Amino acid sequence: MAETGATRVLIADDHAIVRAGLKALIDREPDLRVVAEAEDGQQAVRLAAEPDLDLAILDVAMPGLTGLQATREIRRRRELPILILSMYDREQYFFEAIAAGAAGYVLKRQVDKDIIEACRAAVGGEPFIYPNALSALMRRYLALVDRGRDPATGPLTLRETEVVKLIAEGHSSQEIAEIFCISLKTVDRHRTNLLDKLNMNDRVQVTRYAIRTGLVEP
Repeated sequence: MAETGATRVLIADDHAIVRAGLKALIDREPDLRVVAEAEDGQQAVRLAAEPDLDLAILDVAMPGLTGLQATREIRRRRELPILILSMYDREQYFFEAIAAGAAGYVLKRQVDKDIIEACRAAVGGEPFIYPNALSALMRRYLALVDRGRDPATGPLTLRETEVVKLIAEGHSSQEIAEIFCISLKTVDRHRTNLLDKLNMNDRVQVTRYAIRTGLVEP
């Protein structure tokens, strides 16, 4: 948080009406101010590079890069507190958000009640998770850790998951290569590996998997 003035906030959501509602909630608080808006994950990553931001709020499901993927990229570049905003009350997203480096996870249906507390907690260096789920999530997390499992990981690597999302969104191999600045050969290798791991054969199956796991919206 800046030494003087309000906490400067970036909000990222692909729905303009959600951004407008979130901005209205935040801007009515004297210690918080929305200074930047993004409509997809890639734009959020670019805007988050600005040094005059104190906090980012990212929707979990956005075109290009999801909020979780954008969180990983932002945190790789700088120490910026990030909140994940989601309509999904799923343990999977909570675990992935924490693993990605997010400071908190806020449900959209409770945003009017929780977002201000979450913002203040994040900029104060404290974690935030919607209260009703905290106990259950922590019990499950500890149980998985006790059994030697990492709850944030699945069958795919991070890059393979990113490729799945882009395939499901209709991007060609050339476009995927350009987005990640990698060769077509590397994209083809990722595609082959993820199809093998998921026991799938084509884009249709990959798209269904992406929808089922929440990487893209139906």
